[in-house]
Amino acid sequence: MGDLHRLGATDTSCVGRRPQSGRRRCTVTTAQKNKPSDTDSGDLEVATNDVRLVGRLTGEPAVVELPSGDALVTFRISVPRAAPRRGAASGTAKGQRVDSVPCTAWSPRVRRSILGWRPGDLVEVSGAVRCRFYQAGGATRSRVEVEATSAKIIRRSSAA
Repeated sequence: MGDLHRLGATDTSCVGRRPQSGRRRCTVTTAQKNKPSDTDSGDLEVATNDVRLVGRLTGEPAVVELPSGDALVTFRISVPRAAPRRGAASGTAKGQRVDSVPCTAWSPRVRRSILGWRPGDLVEVSGAVRCRFYQAGGATRSRVEVEATSAKIIRRSSAA
């Protein structure tokens, strides 16, 4: 079935019956081979979900305790946009030159590292895009964020 990893994966296939806890057991693989279409030359494409961000921390990282008892750290990174190509339609507001990307860290080692960061630090985060569902105010909500599997400071902010 290939290499199995809990984090940084791209394909989740739930197998088996629901255990008594009501949760499914899931197998997570690092890459998913797509079936070739009639238009392909027979080569398989590989779907990936790998993100690498280099940017500035926009505010203090925050610890969030979930009702399940799990803890995570949330933070935002401001990353510069690539310069638009000449003649290309941008589809964005004029003058927007950065994106503020929401990120989370679940593993204890990565959480401890991120909690030492200060706003303005130049950082590098690697991970995967995740869509997380949760209950709030009686409604199911979702968030798209980068789930960090590794993180490091490149340069400390000069502001004290």
